[in-house]
Amino acid sequence: MRHLRLRATTVVLLMLCMMYFITYLDRVNVSTAAAGFGKEFNLSKTEIGLVFSAFAYPYLVFQIIGGWVSDKFGARRTLIYCGLLWALATVLTGFAGGLVSLLLARLLLGLGEGATFPAATTAMSRWVSKDKRGFAQGITHAFARIGNAVAPAAVVWIMAEHGWRESFYIFGVFSLVWVIVWAFVFTEDPAKHPRITSEELSILPAGKKKSPQIPWGPLFKRMMPVTIVYFCYGWTLWLFLSWIPQYFLHSYDLDIKKSALFASSVFFAGVVGDTLGGIVSDKILKNTGNLKRARSYMVSVCMLLTLLSLLPLMFTHNVYISILSLGAGFFFAEMTIGPMWAIPMDIAPEYSGTASGMMNTGSALAAIISPVLSGYLIDKTGNWELPFLGSMVLMGFGVLLAFRMQPDSKFESPTPDAGGHVVKARA
Repeated sequence: MRHLRLRATTVVLLMLCMMYFITYLDRVNVSTAAAGFGKEFNLSKTEIGLVFSAFAYPYLVFQIIGGWVSDKFGARRTLIYCGLLWALATVLTGFAGGLVSLLLARLLLGLGEGATFPAATTAMSRWVSKDKRGFAQGITHAFARIGNAVAPAAVVWIMAEHGWRESFYIFGVFSLVWVIVWAFVFTEDPAKHPRITSEELSILPAGKKKSPQIPWGPLFKRMMPVTIVYFCYGWTLWLFLSWIPQYFLHSYDLDIKKSALFASSVFFAGVVGDTLGGIVSDKILKNTGNLKRARSYMVSVCMLLTLLSLLPLMFTHNVYISILSLGAGFFFAEMTIGPMWAIPMDIAPEYSGTASGMMNTGSALAAIISPVLSGYLIDKTGNWELPFLGSMVLMGFGVLLAFRMQPDSKFESPTPDAGGHVVKARA
């Protein structure tokens, strides 16, 4: 039976996959539950958009802070404290009595989840071999998209049986269970894990010493093109996560069960895209040894295919064409995730948590603007397809800017020369 036991590296990756799954359950369940609390509290589409985006304000602020904290204090402690916060926020959402309390609960959720992905990247930089970075980032984000896909159907079922509030109570308990298990199975240093093998250690990155002081200015400048590209992707992501369940419900006047089924179908396309994107990126790197092709070129091509996939929405209004168009668009958008999240580890492995936090501020900023602006456009025009025009424009911009990310040029922190002068970091 001993040979059937999971490797320590596999267990850690599975725990991170479950974290991504649960965090996305907790952040997108509000999109489907809006059918319940929106009616109960008599909220407009713009006000519902504010509830969707409230999560993103502290989420944006704590991307870089959370990345720095995880680099300095480790992923174990960071994710334990974050997990406790986001679990509490999820439960409190179920106790909301109106717009203000909903906004406060979602703000707390953003605070709790702000450091999660940068901290996960810190953990991966120590627990995942260099040639598997794309796969690790792709598969963990695939579980996030499974969370997207499961949430609409799960929330509808819970709402039908109990009510919209109970969905938040149940998901909050899932979060607490994950925190407890994480505290017992993860060690900061793989070599100190009781079940690690010498074979696993031989392929993992060398043990990291305590990181030197972070060169904030040069690192921020180096990551800026990556952050902007991720903003372009994030705009589409948060448009989908926030409004797709409502899109099928209202644009085609479907009942809530059928709209949840169609929304889940779109999100499952993202599951496949995330998984395949990481595998393809690593395969290109293995075959060519060229990081720019494996990361930048692949992101550019996938963004172009996303743009082309969404075009039919502008010329026709057919539910089945919409499902195919949105599914294909989400599939290709999610194929960028594996290479994008591998880039901070490629560029700045010593500061991978901070660098990935800088990158994810792009998506967090998009999460603030995209849901509210989309809700405003829908309120003013009654056109549910119009918000996707902005996605296509930004995807086109991302296609061009992706060539500036330069994952093959490793960031070097400034170091003093013999005369005590600082040598400029390579960017």
